[in-house]
Amino acid sequence: MGRESARRAAVGVLATALALGIGHLLAGLVGPTSSPFVSVGNTAIDLAPEPVKRFAIDWFGAADKAVLLGGMAVVVLALAVLAGLLSRRGPAPGALLIGGFGALGVLAALSRPDLGPVGALPALVAAVVGVFGFVLLHGGSAGTAPGRRRFLITGAAVAGGAVLAGLGGALLSARSGAAAAREAIRVRLPTPPPPPPGADFADLGTPAFRTPNAEFYRVDTAFVVPSVDPASWRLRVHGMVERELELSFADLLRRPQVTRPITLTCVSNEVGGPYISTADFTGVPIRSLLDEAGVLPGAEQLFSTSADGYTAGTPLDVLAEPDRHALLAYGMNGEPLPPEHGFPVRMVTSGLYGYVSATKWLVDLEVTTFDRRTYWEERGWAERAPIKTQSRIDRPGPFEKVPAGRFTAAGIAWAQPVGIERVEVRVDGGPWRTAQLSTEVSGDTWRMWRIELDLPPGGHRLECRATDRTGDAQTPRRAPTVPDGATGWHSVFCTAQGAR
Repeated sequence: MGRESARRAAVGVLATALALGIGHLLAGLVGPTSSPFVSVGNTAIDLAPEPVKRFAIDWFGAADKAVLLGGMAVVVLALAVLAGLLSRRGPAPGALLIGGFGALGVLAALSRPDLGPVGALPALVAAVVGVFGFVLLHGGSAGTAPGRRRFLITGAAVAGGAVLAGLGGALLSARSGAAAAREAIRVRLPTPPPPPPGADFADLGTPAFRTPNAEFYRVDTAFVVPSVDPASWRLRVHGMVERELELSFADLLRRPQVTRPITLTCVSNEVGGPYISTADFTGVPIRSLLDEAGVLPGAEQLFSTSADGYTAGTPLDVLAEPDRHALLAYGMNGEPLPPEHGFPVRMVTSGLYGYVSATKWLVDLEVTTFDRRTYWEERGWAERAPIKTQSRIDRPGPFEKVPAGRFTAAGIAWAQPVGIERVEVRVDGGPWRTAQLSTEVSGDTWRMWRIELDLPPGGHRLECRATDRTGDAQTPRRAPTVPDGATGWHSVFCTAQGAR
């Protein structure tokens, strides 16, 4: 690329950076998710075909949003360079391209369920600023020596303005009282008791019974973590109820709180997958709110909405079960709920996959029928999603080389909310042997297993299967995650080396 082409490319990049910076600055006043880059990213997630979403989760896990962010940055940079290179004879082509990209941001903002018309203002202003900046820079990028000096000065000013605008937007977006509120409720949260002795076999390679907050799996649709100020947070309970309720965060904190250890599982978890964790959640029983509101006959689901517009539907007959633990949680492992896990309030329901029962950044609960379709139902997932009896081998790992002879295999099993009765393991298709189980904490949580094996030298295939306390055995039939969770026995191939 010659000097002239480089200058033209720089014009496009600088104008686009200024537009995004100004858009981010205004989003700090309107709402963080109204930032053009964020609203386009959220819309891209919503419009992505289901196989693409599943591929992203399978391959990138919790990093899927970061991958999308990086991909979008590359696309924006390429378009910005293209805008400059197309404008050798005049600014019109580049201005049209930048304006068109700005219009895409406006449309994305208008399509977001969590943004009203005002939410499109940052993208609209960004588009105008981007076009104006492009025309201004293009006119000052002449190839003469004075023109080059003017371009360097103007370009430096634009770059500085873009950086300052972006930083200002970040500071304004972070001004929420969420951080202070999290610290304020810390003293109200009980310290979870230690798990009973023998609740895990972490020394053999299983997870610890209680998952640290920083390691708890995260799978959701939020491109950026919503920042919800508890001071302005309100939860409305309405729909097919005798009386509507509206609660502030302070109202919720005044209600009797309970703490329950609950294992959460994502429906995207493949057989043997990692999307399962356990924490002690603190909050208010959902059933108490429903009893106070008075559910009317004919109601079928609790339709929950997140601050970012995500929706889920929890069957009311499940929430009505006397022994079913379902909370509006604001605490996690004795700490305030982390922002990435839904602060200030999220739903937690034992025995249901998260996509129907664990809405984060909760702002609305509507008692209704199954005629209301949720985010994932519209994308082909099931209306009901009880967790299936499953087990996993954690030791040995796939294709691991282990010593021949006596070897201890270990793993986990889960069947919320009834609990695990038995885990069996076999080697190379031989007879099933019963494994030793860890101390049971409750039916709402996972259970670890271990077993001593005698492995002769060579390759071996280990399989495991679980049976829950109702006698329901884990099926060997392989099924994908869609529409209501994967099934099948987990297996691992390993190689035993050395003398027995």
